[in-house]
Amino acid sequence: MRHSITKYMTMGLLGAALTFSSCSDSWLDTMPTGSASSGEVNGNADNMKQAINGICKLMTMQHAYYGQGFNGEGTIMMMYNEYMGEDFYFPIFAPGWALMMNGSMNDRNTSIYDSYPWYYYYTIVGNANTILANVDAAEGDEAELQFLKASALTFRAFAFSQIVQFYCNSWANSNNGATDGIVLRLDESTGDMPLSTLAQTYEQIYKDLDEAISLFQASGLDRSAVFGSSAVCFPNLNVAYGVYARAALNREDYSKASEMAQLARNGYALMSNADYRTGFCNPTSEWIWGSYNDAAETLYYWSYQVTMAYNGYYASIGYNIAASRELIDAIPDSDMRKGLFLHSGTFLEEGQKVEDVIETNYGSFDTETEAGAAAAKRANNYAASVCTYTPAQTIEPYGALKFAALGMPGIGCIPFIRSSEMLLIEAEAAYKTGDITSAQNDLIELNQTSGRDPEYTCTKTGEDLWNEIILYRRLELWGEGHSWFDCKRWGRPVERKGITEGGNFHASIAGTYGADPNSSFWKWVLPSRETDYNSGLDMPAVE
Repeated sequence: MRHSITKYMTMGLLGAALTFSSCSDSWLDTMPTGSASSGEVNGNADNMKQAINGICKLMTMQHAYYGQGFNGEGTIMMMYNEYMGEDFYFPIFAPGWALMMNGSMNDRNTSIYDSYPWYYYYTIVGNANTILANVDAAEGDEAELQFLKASALTFRAFAFSQIVQFYCNSWANSNNGATDGIVLRLDESTGDMPLSTLAQTYEQIYKDLDEAISLFQASGLDRSAVFGSSAVCFPNLNVAYGVYARAALNREDYSKASEMAQLARNGYALMSNADYRTGFCNPTSEWIWGSYNDAAETLYYWSYQVTMAYNGYYASIGYNIAASRELIDAIPDSDMRKGLFLHSGTFLEEGQKVEDVIETNYGSFDTETEAGAAAAKRANNYAASVCTYTPAQTIEPYGALKFAALGMPGIGCIPFIRSSEMLLIEAEAAYKTGDITSAQNDLIELNQTSGRDPEYTCTKTGEDLWNEIILYRRLELWGEGHSWFDCKRWGRPVERKGITEGGNFHASIAGTYGADPNSSFWKWVLPSRETDYNSGLDMPAVE
């Protein structure tokens, strides 16, 4: 029997983990996702830990049906939110991936690109629902079980909020939430089910997070106590606040967004400039949530860092990623983040060595070690392929040095939520509620107080202040999977300037996309694997 995606993914699809100190691949050795039953997570807290570990692994594993390039959150961040955004550029792949980058795949309901986010996030929902169906009857320490239930609720709320951004209208274009939401599966039932409204969907997301926060607080535990020291991949109270802040911002519930963002970054100080230069591949003080990865768990040539890292595999053979020239040129030279992109100020001068560019703008490598020497070689190859050009001569300046790999091929963790993002949410929410001073102060804290630009100040108001918030969100979160979502929330068309217009994008992807808020560029169509087998979609939403 064939099932819709949401029917299929709610049938107790849980993988078990053998270890709890990290989000380990070893859970796959005993029970691959898709074959475990609710009985295998029933009974005790240890089984629940295994199940939560399995959900963490879903976020950084190959999903076999879709192929090697579909690897959970890293794929969502790069292929969907950066490819389709306004500031990310993969020059050598641009012509071949133009259909994806320009939103031409969004209305193709039989395409795997259309169904993947639906499949992936409903897999998380299905796993979370099986945990929630069994956790109350499980044996074990009450505080641990409260924490684990809160984790499952956080995962479900996160998945729902992601599905909304892909397949629903923005809140501003929803008639106050009256337009279609998603299929709200809250248990292990597999019957036909209609779409909710968007308002009902956000109501459920809020409800899940309110309960999760209450349970996290009641448990008195943090993830390190439950899972071990390498625990950034597991939800905790701050993660629940962070997911809440994002959802509230998208819901245009600005007071709630600000409240939750402040709570989310409590205890997660902005990282130092030195930490900023370590490559966004190992958790720092401001990583609220991220993936876990090491040499035993690599995705090989499909990992996030293979493409994104300045010392990754693609960089070593000259396939360089880059940023929008317009974005980087708008940043003051006093900002250390500008040095993470190879622009006109970092091109090689006569007699200058490539190593000098890397060391001056990014940091040095310990070439006494084999790994350090290999990383330096790859970085030098990367810089050499970009620094031999000038902005007027090429479509490939502004190469990125933001991300690094801890090892080859593409080993490293991925940041999902950082405290810098939460501070930017506070700034956006303050502006939207007319609190101009707070919005200015938030930008000063992010840029000047942090040391990222000691010369930064902000006295802007009105539209100038709004554009400043947008500019620094684009810079701070570049490459971390926000661009397309942000433009959709802002009602801002994606504009990519070609070379003849003073930009650096290839003609195949240059242009303006999404000028019409009702354009399919902003909303992926429901996949046929859902609509063909869920007859409930023909019914009106339940009031």
